[in-house]
Amino acid sequence: MPLLELDNVSVAYGRIEAVRGVSLAVEEGELVTLIGANGAGKTTTMRAISGIRPLSTGTVRFDGQDITRMPAHKRVLAGVVQAPEGRGVFPGMTVMENLEMGAYARTFASKAEHDETVDRVFELFPRLAERKTQVGGTMSGGEQQMLAIGRALMARPKLLLLDEPSMGLAPMVIQQIFRIISEINAQGTTILLVEQNAQQALSRSDRAYILETGEVTTTGPGKDLLADPAVKAAYLGVA
Repeated sequence: MPLLELDNVSVAYGRIEAVRGVSLAVEEGELVTLIGANGAGKTTTMRAISGIRPLSTGTVRFDGQDITRMPAHKRVLAGVVQAPEGRGVFPGMTVMENLEMGAYARTFASKAEHDETVDRVFELFPRLAERKTQVGGTMSGGEQQMLAIGRALMARPKLLLLDEPSMGLAPMVIQQIFRIISEINAQGTTILLVEQNAQQALSRSDRAYILETGEVTTTGPGKDLLADPAVKAAYLGVA
């Protein structure tokens, strides 16, 4: 049984249907990517998974349980945690305070477990350890993205949802962020990634889905899609 399964999911904003009949699955331990143009329905799909947007039709199953009607905060407790598009760092709070907000709803068995979680975040993102007392709003875009991912990891997710982690970042920072994403996945965290940087995303993904105007049009192993001429032309600018 997949860790995450969407079956015939549709989501609407008023009369506008942003996602139509999307079905996808993510197996435990995988890194799966959704790619598509602006307005394709990628972020809406992520919001449906995390419980921020209600479904018009379809079901969402996670870890063997139907969570279609489960509130968003309970999905976090179940293990579905999102680092949102645009990072969403609390600008007036320090790095450490932002991280603690990620663990707000999480009950740790002991202080040692909490400290181990913090240590894991700092091992992945040494820059955050150096800037524990810095206010989030004064950090660079790349540092804020590290903080957003670190905050999500504080909830100890079974499934980590990453929405456009490379948006607005310099090429060298993008490389660094994607290396860390691969490391998080290698450590055992299942990841569903929304990303417009198809080259980086597909080269690191076990599988990928392509969304066009709210529908899944293509799916397959990441490296196979990376070599597909139609995908190259549409998303990599290669004729």
